Amino acid sequence: MESTAPPPPPPLSVQQTLEEDQKCQPQTPNNPSSSSKPTKLKSFVASVMESAAVLRRTPSFKEDTYLISHLKTSEKKALKELKDTILFNLPPDSSMWGIQLTGTSDPRADVILLKFLRARDFRVQDSIAMLRKCLTWRKEFGADVVSEEELGFKELEGVVAYMHAFDREGHPVCYNAYGVFKDKQMYDKIFGDDDDDVKLTKFLRWRVQVLERGIKLLHFKPGGVNSIIQVTDLKDMPKRELRSASNHILSLFQDNYPEMVARKIFVNVPWYFSLLYSMFSPFLTQRTKSKFVISKEGNAAETLYKFIKPEDVPVQYGGLSRPGDDISGPPKPASEFTVKGGERVNIQIEGIEGGATITWDIVVGGWELEYSAEFVPNSDDSYTVAVEKPRRIAANEEAVHNSYTTREAGKLVLSVDNTASRKRKVAAYRYVVRKSPINI
Repeated sequence: MESTAPPPPPPLSVQQTLEEDQKCQPQTPNNPSSSSKPTKLKSFVASVMESAAVLRRTPSFKEDTYLISHLKTSEKKALKELKDTILFNLPPDSSMWGIQLTGTSDPRADVILLKFLRARDFRVQDSIAMLRKCLTWRKEFGADVVSEEELGFKELEGVVAYMHAFDREGHPVCYNAYGVFKDKQMYDKIFGDDDDDVKLTKFLRWRVQVLERGIKLLHFKPGGVNSIIQVTDLKDMPKRELRSASNHILSLFQDNYPEMVARKIFVNVPWYFSLLYSMFSPFLTQRTKSKFVISKEGNAAETLYKFIKPEDVPVQYGGLSRPGDDISGPPKPASEFTVKGGERVNIQIEGIEGGATITWDIVVGGWELEYSAEFVPNSDDSYTVAVEKPRRIAANEEAVHNSYTTREAGKLVLSVDNTASRKRKVAAYRYVVRKSPINI
């Protein structure tokens, strides 16, 4: 079976060939013999499965456009009432993120006010109270200047909480991964003893700094990008030790950053998360639950690719983006493909001239398959070169990044062999060819 991948820039051509191993097709298993299980275990497993099913059935969140024409009559009335009320109940210089809130016809102010109204179900008085408290907190905290401060958490940047690229719809993406604090030495360095409020306060300030820098990327414009995407990695997260910090962060963000998150994606979710979710789910609104996207452990790439292009997904989550990639400009777009269970995919990059250097990246979400690369010369008198010998790649390995300088014209063949598995996997690759200076 043969199909064609998205066309690359001429004069090169790419062919994606699929070879299916019929031996790996699912077979009907023998009926297992019934055995008695403890009732409590059955109930526990049933609860987990039911909670997981609820998570899958939750309807996807539909983000507000903040266009006045899209508001209901009651919502337009609430917005007008809020604007009229704050005109006389807030200081005339009240502003957020550099946007004047009172006595203005600036549509950006409407976006902010609608966020507070939405957070309080368009109850005007509750929205005013929330807005007033937020303005007071921002002044006391120094939220308007925190993004420019040097707080000294270099070891956490790009690891614990960081903004990285955008999703397919243009939302800035914030990644959160607290597994590093499983290391006691790192935990003590950042948080110290349980009673060390100074260190906790400094960490919270840094965490707010990350968010404020992300908010600077928003449009605050009707019909524009007015919220971020959060990706939270639950792998190795120390729950007990971070309880205090997590509660503080959650409280700060809920009280002072309403409707700033369009979608919350949880990756590397442990099996017991579904059960925990069933416990706190009744306390969440349907709107909040609709923002959640849950990805079980080892399935991050398949989930993230639905919302973020592979070239913008960090390599540790099955993407192609490495630290420092943005130094040389925007990332080169990747071509996406899938590898079905029982298939071998051959990606053939043709039209490579002699003396040229080809550099490529390739990744398969969750790998656990065999990968190889070879160069096939056009001449029948030449031999195929094994650029990368076949090797099995583990599930946690990052994208392959390699290059090869040719001696003669030919094609590069990248192969991923999934014939030993029945699982479908998402994948992506990209490449660039630089001609020899002699041929330019």
